[in-house]
Amino acid sequence: MKTVACVVQPGFAPFEFGLACEAFGLDRSDDGIPNFDFRIVTPDPGAVPSNIGFSINVDADLAFADEADLVVVTPIPRTSWDSVDERVCEVIRRAVDRGAWVLTVCSGSFAVAAAGVLDGRRATTHWRYADTMARMYPQIDVDPDVLYVQDGRIITSAGTAAGIDACLHLLRLELGAEMTNQIARRMVVPPQRDGGQAQFIAAPLPVSTSLSLSPVTDWMLENLDLDLSVDLLAARAHMSPRTFARRFKADHGTTPAAWLGRQRIIHAQRMLEQTDLGLDAIAHASGFGSAAVLRQNFARTLGLTPTAYRARFTCTVTAEESAA
Repeated sequence: MKTVACVVQPGFAPFEFGLACEAFGLDRSDDGIPNFDFRIVTPDPGAVPSNIGFSINVDADLAFADEADLVVVTPIPRTSWDSVDERVCEVIRRAVDRGAWVLTVCSGSFAVAAAGVLDGRRATTHWRYADTMARMYPQIDVDPDVLYVQDGRIITSAGTAAGIDACLHLLRLELGAEMTNQIARRMVVPPQRDGGQAQFIAAPLPVSTSLSLSPVTDWMLENLDLDLSVDLLAARAHMSPRTFARRFKADHGTTPAAWLGRQRIIHAQRMLEQTDLGLDAIAHASGFGSAAVLRQNFARTLGLTPTAYRARFTCTVTAEESAA
């Protein structure tokens, strides 16, 4: 994926538009991450009004979208849901026909639905609008309980910040886990999304806001295979166990045990993606002790087995692939 067209229309939502710019338009070459040829396009070039009273000036029409590897469709206002610009619909249809990626944020899914390319597919949108989409497009399997859905090369996402999850998911598929993890850290994305959805993005390693705890959390991340009790961690922080637990929760919003468990899952995810080690070795390196315990924690947290996760998200390259 090298070229990205971000489609904006009158009444666009600035935040959702901005996150698409952040994900695909920012220069990250200083981090060793390749840049995309990112362009903002619109049906009628000129001033495009947002939904909160200001406009942006867009010089490019939709022509570039017909050659882009990814077409991002930003939200459209409710008043446009039953009258989506046919020029945008045509761009979306052509993108799907040629095998390009199409990604929507929030109500941008209504534009893709209007283009007819979601018929018979699973999709999502903001939970407030899911029932409306299901009524308007009964041929679409609308899932209101997830942050994003990938069906083929079409990715639809739920409201607002869920668009970040969808963008990171696509970046992971195109750039791999390591580069996506760098992008997520730079975006300061929380290490775990709340709400019960098991989303499979490379969670960034959190940065402690407490200087006194930073050395301890860094040491924890370097020694996930050890038995890291609160007593041991408190001693390294030169605090009593009670004080350490209180400070840790104030700093990270969760208990040391819960934070540690999540970091161990993240470490196991990365090893499943990037190595061909067996489950016992990964379980030991991640601090779970055995493959059985790893499977139990993995299924509870992500909703699938380590083996299934590896099959879906492995980033290793075989000798045959390298030779090719």
